[in-house]
Amino acid sequence: MRDILEIKAVSKIYGAVVALRDISLTVPQGQWLAIMGPSGSGKTTLMNIIGCLDTPTQGQVLLDGLNLGALSHAGLTAIRRESIGLIFQEFHLIAYLTALENVMVAQYYHSLVDENEALEALARVGLRERAKHLPRQLSGGEQQRVCVARALINHPKLILADEPTGNLDETNENLVMEILSQLRASGSSIIVVTHSQEVAAHADRVVTLEHGRLAQDRLVENSASLANEKILTLSPQRDLGAPLRPNIVE
Repeated sequence: MRDILEIKAVSKIYGAVVALRDISLTVPQGQWLAIMGPSGSGKTTLMNIIGCLDTPTQGQVLLDGLNLGALSHAGLTAIRRESIGLIFQEFHLIAYLTALENVMVAQYYHSLVDENEALEALARVGLRERAKHLPRQLSGGEQQRVCVARALINHPKLILADEPTGNLDETNENLVMEILSQLRASGSSIIVVTHSQEVAAHADRVVTLEHGRLAQDRLVENSASLANEKILTLSPQRDLGAPLRPNIVE
């Protein structure tokens, strides 16, 4: 199975602050990866770099074999538009556009708009009957599902979700997780940043960051259950610049 994403010794430094330090990992095509860690651990920074919203200070990021560091700002924008589906905790829907029109906006920036295709995307998340409703007429869960439909409309190679259930109640969280699980079953590659163990339990693999470093990498044998898993723990490093060496613990 080929890798959809390769992160090679990536660091991100803002002045005196090291947000990420020497992160290396690969994500195979079709895998669901959850990124966890406390606030300030570097989760969002890593997500922004993967999503072409930021660039690393050091290291390389390859998306489907393409070195993102070799692209211009316009090139990164094109990759983000054409190859990545972004789902945010804040819905970022345009208030004066209907659910259908919010989905079609993503088409507009990619190619030609297609109302039938946008309706099909809404139907896929169970919202075809709400297509003509404005965001204020939709529940939080429905708005998030519109965001999912918008992220899927251009058939991205990689779906990135940053705390996609953070503003949802349990019922709507379960609905969004069911949709993502269906996408995973159909072969989509998914990366989710989350604080929630319940959300992470749906993933194939969970990566934990601490202080900008990769602290743990565990493969979940049974999706939606953390009971049976192989855990890759990382040896303590005296030298913060030393490479991480994983030890597999059965």
